[in-house]
Amino acid sequence: MDFTDTSSVALIVSFAIGYLSGSVPYGLLLTRMAGLGDVRNIGSGNIGATNVLRTGNKKLAALTLLLDALKGMVPVMLARHFLGMDAAILAGLGAFLGHLYPAWLKFRGGKGVATFAGISLGYSWHVLAPFAIVWIAMAFIFRYSSLAALTASVVTTASVFYVGQTELGLLYVVLTVLVFWKHRQNISRLLSGNESRIGQKG
Repeated sequence: MDFTDTSSVALIVSFAIGYLSGSVPYGLLLTRMAGLGDVRNIGSGNIGATNVLRTGNKKLAALTLLLDALKGMVPVMLARHFLGMDAAILAGLGAFLGHLYPAWLKFRGGKGVATFAGISLGYSWHVLAPFAIVWIAMAFIFRYSSLAALTASVVTTASVFYVGQTELGLLYVVLTVLVFWKHRQNISRLLSGNESRIGQKG
């Protein structure tokens, strides 16, 4: 890659901005500001909205969900508007990696579900729609956030390829693999019947 090339620099900057945006640990910051301590010390130890909900503060969990989605959506939308789809794809990848592996938390971040949704909306509501529909349906029926996320990520990836967006589809393959990797313990608990349900404390 030629760093003197404007397009190459734009792609690198898009990825970097995406990573910085994604790496802001809103769940951790909000729970600390609310006097609820370190959210990593309860439940799954995750910094995302599902674990914030285990504090019993539904409003804080909803705000975490919104901010985690926005930190994926905003860099993608900005990159797509000003620099094009290639930059937007890298911005999305950066935001997702930032959330999962934030440098400020020794690369131990969240599981990426809300950020996955935000990134999807950044590309198009058509990309978000299958994710949102499947997640809501699975969560309503089975009450497992992890199962809903795993299923929705697979369906979203398949839908992107189905409409012929191959380059974007390749990004979603990477995102989905990462979602499964970050949920590997949840998968084990689902198989053993020990997974916590949505809204369950501890």
